[in-house]
Amino acid sequence: MKRRDFVRTAAAAAGAVASSSAPLSAAARGPELWLRRAVRPVVVSDVSGIRYTNGGPESAVERAFRGIVEGEDLLDALIHGVNIPELDPEETGIGFGGLPNADGVVQLDSCCMHGPRKWAGGVAGIEGVRTPSRVARAVAELTDHHLIAGVGAREFARDLGFQVEDDLNTPRSRELWLEWRRRVDPGHWLDPRERLRGLGERGGETDPDLIGRGRSGGGQASLDPGAMRRRSDAWYRAGLEMVRDGLIPEHSFWGTINCDAVGPTGDVCGVTTTSGLAWKIPGRIGDSPILGAGLYVDNEVGAAGSTGRGEANLYNLSSAMIVEFMRQGMHPKDAGMAILERIRANTVEPRLQDENGEPSFDVRFFIVNTAGEYAGVALWGSGENAFAVCDENGAREEPLEGLLTR
Repeated sequence: MKRRDFVRTAAAAAGAVASSSAPLSAAARGPELWLRRAVRPVVVSDVSGIRYTNGGPESAVERAFRGIVEGEDLLDALIHGVNIPELDPEETGIGFGGLPNADGVVQLDSCCMHGPRKWAGGVAGIEGVRTPSRVARAVAELTDHHLIAGVGAREFARDLGFQVEDDLNTPRSRELWLEWRRRVDPGHWLDPRERLRGLGERGGETDPDLIGRGRSGGGQASLDPGAMRRRSDAWYRAGLEMVRDGLIPEHSFWGTINCDAVGPTGDVCGVTTTSGLAWKIPGRIGDSPILGAGLYVDNEVGAAGSTGRGEANLYNLSSAMIVEFMRQGMHPKDAGMAILERIRANTVEPRLQDENGEPSFDVRFFIVNTAGEYAGVALWGSGENAFAVCDENGAREEPLEGLLTR
């Protein structure tokens, strides 16, 4: 039967049913066909998804949305999108040129989830590959595993033909790393600007708690756990000082792009990719490659992903909880706010609190459900205060909804 004849016949049958005064029995109605209703496609991301184009005409959300409406696989469209900031040397929180660890080594994490196919894959602590999101997808498609880490992830990528480079630093990321070293260890890493002015011949006094062991510090440190914790906190504080001094954008210090989408049939996919926390302890793995922490997708419900302090998401399994809240009927915004309240309540260590007892860090979530409803929420409604959206009305930034303000 030709399509026009089918449509004409179906319309006539519907008219006949509508004009009949007697309801049809179940047997007369015949079998029912259930279809997922069409939705308007939408892509959501943090601001890295719209502010970086790697010199091209499209941002990540624009490329992803174009791929979706042109019929690409939903996850492939998202990964093509995030490859743009991964490859952009100006984006210092992701991929090539991402801010390195305390040893000056760029270690990358990524995770992806394919809602309709029930795929998930991730890589953690991978070195030398500019687009870890592509390796994460290969883990999902080509292996029986969900996560491959470290040297194993790098060699897995090499075996698949990915280019593996010796160093993913750019001159900018290396310059910022050297500035950080000067701040945490001024007695050994001298500031050439100070020396030229004759003010830094000694280089300042060095707090032994700021010095690491081996490659990570340039001196010997006590193995006392208290000293180790103080050193880690000092590294972190030095990084935040660089944010406050305008040397590092806040989103780059925390790293990470999360990009999620719902397609025209209501299918959902997501991807997260990052260079992780700037100046992290070598080998540290955050939330981004961990299913349920930095990303979670359920094709019957929706998707949620995050940027910000990864340890908070690891402790609270934040993304998975947001999806579960949506399963219970919450709107994406309400689900995001609920997990932010939980993070706030679970932040009890004084070192993680500000002078008012509130969390001294930020966490942001980007959320979409199968109906195409979306939200961007943040622990703090300041600092990085926008997120990216792309739909039939184009790409734009919308304000993040903050649980707290300052």
